[in-house]
Amino acid sequence: MQRADYLMSQLDVLEAESIHIIREVAAEFERPVLLFSGGKDSIVMLRLAEKAFAPAPIPFPVMHVDTGHNFDEVIEYRDRKVAELGLRLVVASVQEAIDTGLVVEQKGRRASRNSLQTVPLLNAIEKHEFTAAFGGARRDEEKARAKERVVSFRDEFGQWDPKNQRPELWNLYNTKIHRGEHVRVFPISNWTELDIWDYIRREEIELPGIYFSHTRQVFERDGMLLADLPPANRGEDEPVFDAVVRYRTVGDISCTGAVKSTASTLDDIIEEIQATRITERGATRADDRASEAAMEDRKKEGYF
Repeated sequence: MQRADYLMSQLDVLEAESIHIIREVAAEFERPVLLFSGGKDSIVMLRLAEKAFAPAPIPFPVMHVDTGHNFDEVIEYRDRKVAELGLRLVVASVQEAIDTGLVVEQKGRRASRNSLQTVPLLNAIEKHEFTAAFGGARRDEEKARAKERVVSFRDEFGQWDPKNQRPELWNLYNTKIHRGEHVRVFPISNWTELDIWDYIRREEIELPGIYFSHTRQVFERDGMLLADLPPANRGEDEPVFDAVVRYRTVGDISCTGAVKSTASTLDDIIEEIQATRITERGATRADDRASEAAMEDRKKEGYF
C-alpha cells in the first residue's frame, strides 16, 4: 500500500490557519465585517474568505473607510470585485465626517486624511452593530502590529489597550464580548509581505494596476515619491518629473509613496521583495515616518 504524503507547504499552512480564524469568527460573532480597501492584503483576505465558505457566498459584508483621496485604479477594482462576488459594501466616508463636523480636516502642505479615518470607522461599526471586524494587518509591518493579538479586543469606545488583551493559547481564541464592545481580527497576522505576493502568484489573483511598474508623474518630498495629484498638495518648490514606479502598499494619496521599479510581473515583484532591506511601510508611508509611535497612537485611538 502506497504511503500518502501529508507534507504541507508554507503557504498551505498559512492559508489553513487564516481560513480557520475566519470560520471561527463567523461562527462565534453575530455581525462580522471584512475591512476591504482594494489593497493587496485585503484582496488576499477576501480570497481567503471566499475559500473558507465556498461554494456558499461570503456570509458577511465588506467595509471600506473611504478618505475620498484614493487612487482611481483602487476604487475601480473595489467596486468591480464587490459586484463580481455579490457582496454588500458599507462605505464609511471621511468626507461625510468632515462635512458634518465630526472631524476637522488638516491644513497645509503635509495635510492628510489618513488619521481622520478613526471616527468614520467607529461610527460605522456602531451604526451597523458590527461585533467583529476583519483587518489585513501583518505582524511584520512594524512594531505596534508585532504585539497585536489575532483576536484583538476593543472597549466600548473602540480603543485598543495593549494591557487589556486576552491570552491566545495555540489556536484557541477568546470571543466573549459585552454589548457595545467589538474585536478586530487579523487572519493574516503571521504572513509576511513575501508570503502575500507568493500567494497572489499561486492563486493567480488580479490586482489593481498600480502595484506593477508604470510611468507616472511624481514629485519628491522627504525622500519619497508622491503622485502629482491634488490631495498631495504639491508646492511650487517641488518639481514634477516622470518616473517608472510602482506601489508596494496602497493608501491615501497624500501619504502613500511610490518606489522606483521596473517590476512589471509577479515574478519580478517577488524577486524585488526578496532583495529589498526596507520594509514596505518604511519605504512608502509618510504618516508612519512621522514618529516611531505613529501607528501605536492610531491603534489606541481605535483605527487599527
